[in-house]
Amino acid sequence: MACITIGLIRFAWSTWKNLKKDWNHLQRLHQIPCHRCGFFTGEYNLKCTVHPYKALSEQAIGCMDYQPNK
Repeated sequence: MACITIGLIRFAWSTWKNLKKDWNHLQRLHQIPCHRCGFFTGEYNLKCTVHPYKALSEQAIGCMDYQPNK
């Protein structure tokens, strides 16, 4: 009985830890400003005219060339 309880506690703790980690990752991804930028094209081949390799990635957070859409 004690082994089952310990197993359930470990499972719950592991699930909680993974959910928290995933939530933090999603919050970070929501900081990517590309879809609100004037240089964002929305095209598959050329997503951004200024930084095509950084577009829609975590590297785009804090982009110095960000221009809000009007």
